[in-house]
Amino acid sequence: MDLDMLNMFVIASGTLAIPILAFVASFLLWPSALIRIYYWYWRRALGMQVRYANYDDYQFCYSYRGRPGYRPSILMLHGFSAHKDMWLSIVKFLPKNLHLVCVDMPGHEGTTRSDLDDYSISGQAKRIHQFVECIKLNRKPFHLVGTSMGGNVAGVYAAQYPEDICSLTLICPAGLPSTTDSKFIKQLRELQESKCIDRIPLIPSTPEEMADMLKLCSYVRFKVPQQILQGLVDVRIPHNEFYRKLFLEIADEKSRHSLHENMSKIKAPTQVIWGKQDQVLDVSGASVLASAIPDCHVYILENCGHSVVVERPRKTANLILEFLALLHSIDNNKKQA
Repeated sequence: MDLDMLNMFVIASGTLAIPILAFVASFLLWPSALIRIYYWYWRRALGMQVRYANYDDYQFCYSYRGRPGYRPSILMLHGFSAHKDMWLSIVKFLPKNLHLVCVDMPGHEGTTRSDLDDYSISGQAKRIHQFVECIKLNRKPFHLVGTSMGGNVAGVYAAQYPEDICSLTLICPAGLPSTTDSKFIKQLRELQESKCIDRIPLIPSTPEEMADMLKLCSYVRFKVPQQILQGLVDVRIPHNEFYRKLFLEIADEKSRHSLHENMSKIKAPTQVIWGKQDQVLDVSGASVLASAIPDCHVYILENCGHSVVVERPRKTANLILEFLALLHSIDNNKKQA
């Protein structure tokens, strides 16, 4: 090998080595940065664009894809301590011509966080209504999807603003009394008795607590590297004080059973999706909703926990599409009759 060829080989090797070393360094030293880059890349790959909307001095952050068309737009409300990007796993399996909107819930990610804000479930439903009006999403009725805390908010929204929505999907929603205590509820009771309420299982502050939370929320056992667990914790720790305040707010008497108190007012066709092995919110809540909402379609997913969106994204996307197709068919039959 002559000197020129050797120099080219060294330069090429060095060029390849730089991004590899940068990736390894990021993974080992700044895993939280890598997680943010991951979501940024995934949004771009799926065609989701991030935008902001303002209601007076309040800012909402949301991502969207597509434009309003003949089919209903879909608004997605995430759960406690999550963010709009949690829906990306489902977005992947939805048609690109559907108009999708994923908003950061009040106080989360890019949406305004204020100590003066009302974070009760009814307060959050009011904020989401302000967001809907900001982006004029309710020019025609839309399909509303919510999971966990977001499911509680979605159900209350459907009851309080029935003219805004044409249909509703609730995924393992909070806000319901249960005849069977979940593992999470039992843990909370034990913490209350031992006066260690600061150690809320859904608010981890160490990689070990993060691993425990993932086990609590998922039936599927994901093998998550220690560095990624650390990154997930690093991303959350600056927000843990807010999460504690929010949790106490939505667990208070004012909000604890908000969905239950409003479910009889829900008139829109409703779909309920629940993981059979949910350890956070017991699956018996599905039958509570089915008995109260006239046009309610219940789907219980086997071998699935509370994190339905992460564990069964393709199935969840298909169930939503099938539900919307069924409603469209019923609507057409009514028009032809």
